[in-house]
Amino acid sequence: MVNELRQRTGLGLMDCKKALVEANGDQEAAIDFLKKNGAIKAAKKAGREASEGIIESYIHMGGKVGVMIELNCESDFVAKNDGFKALARDIAMHIAAASPVAVSREDVCQDIIAKEREVAVAQAEGKPAQAIEKIVEGKVNKFLSTVALLEQPYVKNTDQTVQELLTEAIQRIGENIKVRRFARFAIGE
Repeated sequence: MVNELRQRTGLGLMDCKKALVEANGDQEAAIDFLKKNGAIKAAKKAGREASEGIIESYIHMGGKVGVMIELNCESDFVAKNDGFKALARDIAMHIAAASPVAVSREDVCQDIIAKEREVAVAQAEGKPAQAIEKIVEGKVNKFLSTVALLEQPYVKNTDQTVQELLTEAIQRIGENIKVRRFARFAIGE
């Protein structure tokens, strides 16, 4: 059972064994336990400095779209790992497909947010005054979740966000991982 859980999750032997003991042998409950435990571990690692890493590039659609991404980790050993390189490539591929404008909502340019707020205010015109503010905030939050890379649904698995993908990788690899920056180029943009 432990080996089967290891194959499904890619996690270590002891983590899988502990999860199965906690879940009384139930595979699905063990996976839920590992996800919750992984989020806690990732949160603890988030404060650690990630100063190593790689720059990965991805070219899509016959050279019509290109992405460069800097993905950081804590050690050069992990940066050279094939799993880490594959993660960088997958995130670059996501960026090519989903066109985010910033890594996180805090990084989105204030001018873009102000324009989106103006549009939301115009759309909410005619509503009660108390409702306008809530409508505008809701629309701006929705907009930010679609343009911030970490909040976007991951294109290869829309049931998880890019941040959740990173959290899984942090749990599996055992180091803090951060998307430092990216650039997306498209012909004609």
